[in-house]
Amino acid sequence: MKLPKLIEFPFHQENCGDLVVMEGELIPFSIKRVFNVRQQKGDIRGRHAHRECAQLLICSNGAVEVKCDLSNRTDIFLLDRPNIGLFIPPGVWADQKYMKNNSILTVLCDRLFEESDYLRNYNDFLLF
Repeated sequence: MKLPKLIEFPFHQENCGDLVVMEGELIPFSIKRVFNVRQQKGDIRGRHAHRECAQLLICSNGAVEVKCDLSNRTDIFLLDRPNIGLFIPPGVWADQKYMKNNSILTVLCDRLFEESDYLRNYNDFLLF
């Protein structure tokens, strides 16, 4: 089983603004879906795992704490820089806690949305 891991993307700071480049082999899969989630401080999202879908989470604004549960261990990652992404392979239960107001999480997926891919019950996840 693959483990969640942080990926650092090139970051270019210029007088006219910052630029983060996400391309090529740094993204560990072909992108099929992208979505953004904006939440307020203290909100918790996620609370599920995927059977087959891999995801890459990037906090483009604010800060998000991501708890990854592999049933036999739990890792916590803080995403608070727009050039750091967290790769979450299939089979990992993940919660995202939003640490600042107006935090924005961008999620890249290797599959289109399929409700049947979601494990939304923690006991089902443990059996999986």
